[in-house]
Amino acid sequence: MGARANGMGYTSSALFDTWGIFNNIAGIAKLESTSAAFAYDAHPSLAGANRTAMAFAMPLKIGVVGAGAYRFGDDLYNEHVLSAGFGSQFGLAALGAQINYIQYRTEGFGSKGVWSINLGGIAELTPQISVGAYIININQPEINDQEKLPTKLVAGLGFKPIEKVFLTTEIEKDLDYDPIWKTGLEYKFHDKFCARTGYNINPNTAFFGLGFQTKKFTIDYALQHSSSLRISHQASVLYQFNTK
Repeated sequence: MGARANGMGYTSSALFDTWGIFNNIAGIAKLESTSAAFAYDAHPSLAGANRTAMAFAMPLKIGVVGAGAYRFGDDLYNEHVLSAGFGSQFGLAALGAQINYIQYRTEGFGSKGVWSINLGGIAELTPQISVGAYIININQPEINDQEKLPTKLVAGLGFKPIEKVFLTTEIEKDLDYDPIWKTGLEYKFHDKFCARTGYNINPNTAFFGLGFQTKKFTIDYALQHSSSLRISHQASVLYQFNTK
């Protein structure tokens, strides 16, 4: 979740922002302001596939705590996730961990809830180069006797050749499926505006996004297109309660 990562092809492994609670939890480690965010992801061509999420992060003396709530689906089938995490900076590296409670509900079949654990890290090797990696559902919780939650490994590289440009690429591997290769670009063409684009292979998907930022507000929009799911839209807004 988060329209910034969405506009960059969901290349989130090396991003530092509040939406790290849904991507790489280490991404919240460098936040200096308390922030709250909301996102809505709409799939007009696929009924019942819309998503909403809320995120919150607050810096402490020893690091940053974060929390999030997520919903996918409709009245027939839906998923809910409640997350809590912590990230902190240790020299060149930012490390994070989070715990999630995930509930699945199907009309006529009731609901099932499980707990899962995510871990992540981002290392800034130079002012221009950073590497990030995270693992989702490391404990592989069981939904039932035949099915476990998917465990995903994500690793990527971020490169900032000049101040206004950020390039990123990563590989996502679900233990049960072929890897997905992602790449993204963010270009800040004005003090308050930026443009984004990205592309995924397997499945082939194109992304585009725009962002607007002031001292307290950040508004992002992303457009995603694939041959299977057609076009989807995501918008997110973030508010910083205090700024340094």
